[in-house]
Amino acid sequence: MTLPDDFWRIDTPENVVFDYELAGLGSRFLAAAVDTLLILALQVVVDVVLIILVGSLLTDVWENLSGWVLAALGLLSFGFLWGYYVFFEMIWNGQSLGKRWVGLRVLRSDGTAISLPESIIRNLIRVVDWLPLFYGIGMVTMFINAQARRLGDLAAGTLVVHDRPAVTLESLATRADIPWISLPKSVAGLDLPVERLTPQDVQMAEDYLRRRFELFSHFRVAQRIAQALFRRMELHADQVAGVEADDFILAVVKAAHERGR
Repeated sequence: MTLPDDFWRIDTPENVVFDYELAGLGSRFLAAAVDTLLILALQVVVDVVLIILVGSLLTDVWENLSGWVLAALGLLSFGFLWGYYVFFEMIWNGQSLGKRWVGLRVLRSDGTAISLPESIIRNLIRVVDWLPLFYGIGMVTMFINAQARRLGDLAAGTLVVHDRPAVTLESLATRADIPWISLPKSVAGLDLPVERLTPQDVQMAEDYLRRRFELFSHFRVAQRIAQALFRRMELHADQVAGVEADDFILAVVKAAHERGR
């Protein structure tokens, strides 16, 4: 099964497959706009407070120190632009305020959580991505790159994806009914030795049938589960020749229920 261009597939060492929806230009631009407005608002407040404090405390030498104050404010501006993203990406696991609002998250290219070195690198290079005006270079790079990665992402080995909803204990406890449809003729007459399966095998197959249409790559997941059940029951290849993985899993679960497994 071929993934669309806006998805990123990660195969883990445990042979678990994760498909992430890549964030495009539109969603990333919106998140960046929100973050930029927040940074500017925070910076204006801090700058005004500092100027008032310095002006009131050092009235006599203000003219001599005004250049130094402006230089300090420039450094402070860079600190806000850089430190804001690093701070929030660390405490919110790859999300800034803007990304959190839009529903995006920064990950390493292997699907693991971003660490401090990656966050520092991608946000230092943000200054280059910003040129010549509001992510000019960054948007050109994202438009060219297949995973919509800006220069900072390429240097840090990160990518931005649409965030997945959190899994709660309540959602795991909720169990939808298995859709018991009529078995296709290809599997209706199969004599499956389901007694060789463990309760965990049957549970895995049932969970897949309940949630298969929530999975983006459910055909590939079905193939892996069908192969595992096939090996567990020690079937011969000619017994299931031409049988679809979904149909095979459904036949296994139905046979297990009929025999009290």
